Amino acid sequence: MLRFYVISIALVFFDQLTKKIIQANLRLRDIIEVTPFLDIIHVHNTGAAFSFLHNAGGWQRYFLVLVSSLVSIALPFYIKKNLHNPLLAISLTLILGGAVGNLIDRIVLGYVIDFISIHIGNIFYWPAFNVADSAITIGAVLLIYDALKNK
Repeated sequence: MLRFYVISIALVFFDQLTKKIIQANLRLRDIIEVTPFLDIIHVHNTGAAFSFLHNAGGWQRYFLVLVSSLVSIALPFYIKKNLHNPLLAISLTLILGGAVGNLIDRIVLGYVIDFISIHIGNIFYWPAFNVADSAITIGAVLLIYDALKNK
């Protein structure tokens, strides 16, 4: 059980560290081109994943803090309950680490710092994301895979 908490805590630490590095070194909307398809950009997301609800007028901050808090409280119980299934436990662990990382931003800043931008030329831009978003996405994919393999 402890190893799953260590993974979640490490994710939160790495997420917060990368966001602090972005804040310290890039002004809002500054872009560093890393490759022809990957940029580092400093953006603020007041919404949920992929900027969903970003222009909802402010109520979304409190709603997303509430939802993230409830998820962050419930997930340790689900992880403990599912230790017999390592794939399920690690997927929940990744989601927990990501949820807490973004929750910290929402509480402290009122928005989430995103900084990874993937694109195809000037044709297609995936919404910017961060380490926490990546952990949540990977955890969700593993969760779906686990559910499908057990059918």
